[in-house]
Amino acid sequence: MSLYGAMMIGVSALDAFSNALSTTSSNIANVNTVGYKTGATTFSTLLAGAMGEGDMSQAGVITGTDQNIGQQGLLQTASSPTDLAISGNGFFMVNSKSDMSGGDYYTRAGDFSPDANGNLSNSAGFYLMGYACGPDGSVAPGAALSAVNVTNLTGKAEPTQNMTIQANLQSSTDINTDYDLDTGSMMFGSGGITPDFTRTINIYDSQGGSKPITVSYLKTGDNTWAYEVSYAGTPTDVGQNGALPQGLLSAGTMVFNTDGTLKSITPDSEDTKSTVSPDGGSLSIPMNWTTGVAAQTVSINFGTPGSSNGMSQFDSADTLTNSTVDGALFGTLSGVSVGADGIVTAQFSNGLTQKIFEIPLATFTNENGLGAVNGNAYAETANSGGPVIGGAGEGNAGQIQGSALEGSTVDLATEFTNLITTQRAYTASTRVITTASDMLQTLEQMQ
Repeated sequence: MSLYGAMMIGVSALDAFSNALSTTSSNIANVNTVGYKTGATTFSTLLAGAMGEGDMSQAGVITGTDQNIGQQGLLQTASSPTDLAISGNGFFMVNSKSDMSGGDYYTRAGDFSPDANGNLSNSAGFYLMGYACGPDGSVAPGAALSAVNVTNLTGKAEPTQNMTIQANLQSSTDINTDYDLDTGSMMFGSGGITPDFTRTINIYDSQGGSKPITVSYLKTGDNTWAYEVSYAGTPTDVGQNGALPQGLLSAGTMVFNTDGTLKSITPDSEDTKSTVSPDGGSLSIPMNWTTGVAAQTVSINFGTPGSSNGMSQFDSADTLTNSTVDGALFGTLSGVSVGADGIVTAQFSNGLTQKIFEIPLATFTNENGLGAVNGNAYAETANSGGPVIGGAGEGNAGQIQGSALEGSTVDLATEFTNLITTQRAYTASTRVITTASDMLQTLEQMQ
């Protein structure tokens, strides 16, 4: 081996350790970068072909850089519900443009926050991609990916469908024999008819408005009561039910057993639209509003026949024990949450929720074969294979954790050790070059 060869080997070593220093510097610089994966310098021998195969006395060195993309970083709690981390395999699918006209990339940097238009993007400017959910919360088959938007909902209302009434009617109440819908109803107090017991309960329409519904009772016989369900607002705001007076939604007879439990509910012959459930304890009443809101049918649950879990008739004061209604007034968007399955759920001030997006994950046969791009993201390559796109927690994909971020996989102690060893090796390589130079100078000075 020549002295010139020794010098060239020393030069190759200097280049290799310079590359190693660059990799270590990159790792240290990204110790706090969300989702960053540690790079490692790989060294391999380089033989001078002119001196023959297998002659290790003239082996130089070359380097490469590997990044362990598949290594899981530590998940750390974050304050924002749109900060997302992946526990397990997979990558978030992102695009460089909010309208999906840019390049498609993959990342585990989940520090997403809404931009001015409500689209989620991370600190590198990549927009999170997902499937928009329909009104029923499901994703249509074949749906296209779009930017996940968390602010395009102004609010949500839900019309009432079910009402439950628990009340007692006093059994010793005097019987009224004058009640007849043809001559007067409790609703208007016409014909001198005044109910023995009445309560008004608010329900909600399709636009989140409140509608007062009054339920009245009048004892008309032993264990027998007339009931009326009426609208306590302007009577003409609701369509007429059969031959009932405008504003009277339903009317009929409620009968109790001798032990005070509910026996049966029977709508009046003039109430042609209300129906009783098969178990005999609920009354379904159609309400066709004339004020521009959608028609709705409200089922009033009076209890289980033969039981006192709803309406009862005991010799104690008339009282409404409890009433419940579903639905809700209009509520504004108050926040979002992301489940382990990647479902983005909007939360409203009235307590309602709505599924708005599903965030898929992409997995690869060889994730370490992905190509790195600026912004701690990766691009598909021939070496990585194509992405397999599926729901979080499905197949080989991991789960998504909201209000969390995946930390960098850099270990500072290891990197400081690498700095020391790289510096020492670089210094030693310079000694090889200076020594060879001194030896060449000695040869030149020989007489």
